[in-house]
Amino acid sequence: MKVFIAGLPLEVDENELSAVFGDFGPVKSLRIIKDRETKESKGFGFVEMVNDAEAKEAIRCMNGASYYGRRITVNIAEDKGPGFNAGGGGAKGGFRRN
Repeated sequence: MKVFIAGLPLEVDENELSAVFGDFGPVKSLRIIKDRETKESKGFGFVEMVNDAEAKEAIRCMNGASYYGRRITVNIAEDKGPGFNAGGGGAKGGFRRN
């Protein structure tokens, strides 16, 4: 099961987050999303856990919890499908190229 985490403190790295989720069960994969230019955390990421029941327990225990003084949101990651573009784009946001 893939889990989405938002509100991550910027100082948290993959090793620490893996250890935190590892307390609930084996972590299959983990990724903190980073800015392409600065390589700094954007404050959110994904953890894929081997066992769905353990992932749900991690969500139950961690959603809304304080982590380094920041309230984090932890829930089941939504599958946006193969056409999903996380970067946005198009004419949205008021920016227009002429």
